Amino acid sequence: MINKLVERIKATNAPIVVGLDPTLKLMPNYLKEKNFKEYGANLTGAARAIVEYNKGIVDAIADLVPCVKPQIAMYEQFGVEGVLAFKETVDYCHSKGLIVLGDIKRGDIGSTSEAYAVGHLSGVEIEGVKYEGFGEDFATVNPYLGIDGIKPFMDVCRKEKKGIFVLVKTSNPSSGEFQDRLIDGKPLYEQVAMKVAEWGADLMGDSYSYVGAVVGATYPEMGAAMRKVMPKAYILVPGYGAQGGTADGLRPFFNEDGLGAIVNSSRGIIAAYQQEKYKSFGETGYADAARQAVIDMREDINRIF
Repeated sequence: MINKLVERIKATNAPIVVGLDPTLKLMPNYLKEKNFKEYGANLTGAARAIVEYNKGIVDAIADLVPCVKPQIAMYEQFGVEGVLAFKETVDYCHSKGLIVLGDIKRGDIGSTSEAYAVGHLSGVEIEGVKYEGFGEDFATVNPYLGIDGIKPFMDVCRKEKKGIFVLVKTSNPSSGEFQDRLIDGKPLYEQVAMKVAEWGADLMGDSYSYVGAVVGATYPEMGAAMRKVMPKAYILVPGYGAQGGTADGLRPFFNEDGLGAIVNSSRGIIAAYQQEKYKSFGETGYADAARQAVIDMREDINRIF
């Protein structure tokens, strides 16, 4: 799957992943009103509005980007109906030819981590028949429990030819409380990056590993260092746009050929219609506004090469 991701990035000339992180505040009122009228102003109505909202965005951007990243918490908050909306979103994205990165941030002891890996990247066997769970192509994982939490994902990735992105240096303001702590003279995030490189060396695609890393765009000074520590790891870069990351700060995350990193934008795209720049599209043009935001982001990133 890492090979396919690289191929799709080259084909679209867009090292971009769109975060499908819906909330009711971001959603156009007319979509909420429509689905609340049909299904009720309840969890079901909210979940159905999410699916319709997502489909509109996906239809508008599917030919522009290689990948989307639904954040599962944004769906789980609506309970079982929200989880069903997550699965429907994954399936719809696949039907449009998009690679799906499940932002699930899982990590636990071996048996539990194995269940997460099977549920999201593989499937369970029941009476000799394999049934797929959520079916993403990549997943984000938390390395805090060490190799016990990572190896089950690696085993599934090896079998299914899928991939993971390990949290190394996250984009949130308080990430340094733990991630910047010095251990034997090196910050913890650098030591995690060294592990990512080690784990990934045993799980390679053609040019890059199935084991990638998450390093926030809000810390551009670390991009070059992490690129050297993890030369074969694809880097998922959150924090562009709404969180303060800029295109000028992204260059160190990439290799000289313009590959090696993929940049995430969530509300900056899916709620672009709420921004002054795209206000002319209006609520009903939210999907067209998202498309224009992707085009603008692509141009912004590509100018740095």
